[in-house]
Amino acid sequence: MKKIVAVIMTLLVLVGCSSANNTDGLQKTLKVFNWGSYIEPSLVKEFEDKFNAKVVYEMFDSNESMYIKVESDPTYDVLFPTDYMIERLRLEDKLEKLDYSKIPNYKETLDTVKGRAMDPNEEYTAPYFWGSVGIVYDKTKVTLEELESQGWLIFKNPKYAHQIFFLDSERDAFMVATKSLGYSMNTTNEAELKEAYEWLVDMDKITHPIYNRDEIIDNMVAGVKPLATMYSGDATYVLAENPNLAFYLPKEGTNQWMDAMVIPKGAKNIDLAHEWINFVLDKDNQKRITEEIGYTSSRQDVIDEVTAVGGKFEGIESYSTRTNYEKDENYRFDEKTRVILADLWQRAKNHD
Repeated sequence: MKKIVAVIMTLLVLVGCSSANNTDGLQKTLKVFNWGSYIEPSLVKEFEDKFNAKVVYEMFDSNESMYIKVESDPTYDVLFPTDYMIERLRLEDKLEKLDYSKIPNYKETLDTVKGRAMDPNEEYTAPYFWGSVGIVYDKTKVTLEELESQGWLIFKNPKYAHQIFFLDSERDAFMVATKSLGYSMNTTNEAELKEAYEWLVDMDKITHPIYNRDEIIDNMVAGVKPLATMYSGDATYVLAENPNLAFYLPKEGTNQWMDAMVIPKGAKNIDLAHEWINFVLDKDNQKRITEEIGYTSSRQDVIDEVTAVGGKFEGIESYSTRTNYEKDENYRFDEKTRVILADLWQRAKNHD
């Protein structure tokens, strides 16, 4: 999710190194499918050198586009989906069970990101990065008191007409609306979904947000508008760049998403896939990745280091996003609701 990319991109990492040019016939190829801008790039080359492998590294811009691509090209060895998509893949029997004895770094990951609905018995997933959706605001123009009293309703405050960026994502949009209304973001109740749709239409009429993904980050850094819905990892970057910005998680609750590594059914290099997962979960590698992308590591020792005095994310509240808050939820997969939300979101943005 997040990891802003304008279009689906494909990056074939065919590095011209000694391992990539190996002609002894022993070299293996690992095919990895990840979100755009979601790794420290030099680690791919280091993995190739360490394991005498060639990594074909491709990137996607949404869970849905990833799913479609994997359906048409079942040759990937490692995927990085989000929780609800992992749940779908698991329920459709499209994942290989992991051999955790080959992933010793797994035991170092946070207990709070294991055993979620996507993988309740801890059989298929290795947590990667996690976070939430919150509000980034300009402290010189928006007060914390306003946010605490209004929560998500601030996006319907006429005071901020034409002053808002809003994520162009049906799932995140309906999360904001349902949470503001006091409902579960995973509701399948048609009356509640209709009410959430009307909330979003009303917001559009009152404040006329700009719906985007790609341009929110740079525009918030530049101070173009004072309010935005934003993924916590992207918020970490903008807060580090602009000291006037802060991050707020409304008391009505939000999502707590998790991206994890999985091995799809039909993977050709399962042993090498386990090596990749363990390599990525290594403490030093996790630290390099989190400092590159801004999203929260699945390792507590890494979180502690980067948020400590002198750490890259010292004092940046969006990095250590809250946990165990009763009104926060994990996304769940429901195909019927997904289709309904996609339709309602387009209608909400293009209402008469």
